[in-house]
Amino acid sequence: MLDALTLTLGAAALALAAWCGFAAYRDQSTKDWHFIGMAVVTVLALAQLVVGIVFLVRGEQPDDGKVIFVSYLLGALAAIPAAGLLSLTERTKWGSVTVAAAAVVLTVLEVRLTDIWGGFSA
Repeated sequence: MLDALTLTLGAAALALAAWCGFAAYRDQSTKDWHFIGMAVVTVLALAQLVVGIVFLVRGEQPDDGKVIFVSYLLGALAAIPAAGLLSLTERTKWGSVTVAAAAVVLTVLEVRLTDIWGGFSA
């Protein structure tokens, strides 16, 4: 798959996790700036979904199967928006904790997506 996009998305997700984790440490809920960060990460996940589908249409095959690959791509796309919605209902530091946790989960999903595809290309 596209290694640069996967690494960028993983790094952006870790940055969002640190940012929201710091807000939770300071006993703050998610603010508008956090939602802008969530939007950036979500756009990167959407780009990854599109690139992944294009690769599949071109005939490239993930090592562990198409269904699992597409399922992980959809899960990666849904992780941050779902946490963002939950953080809107919990306007305490726990909303920030929820987004930070989802960003860590997204990073783990990125590692797993790389593994499903067959690792980084040489």
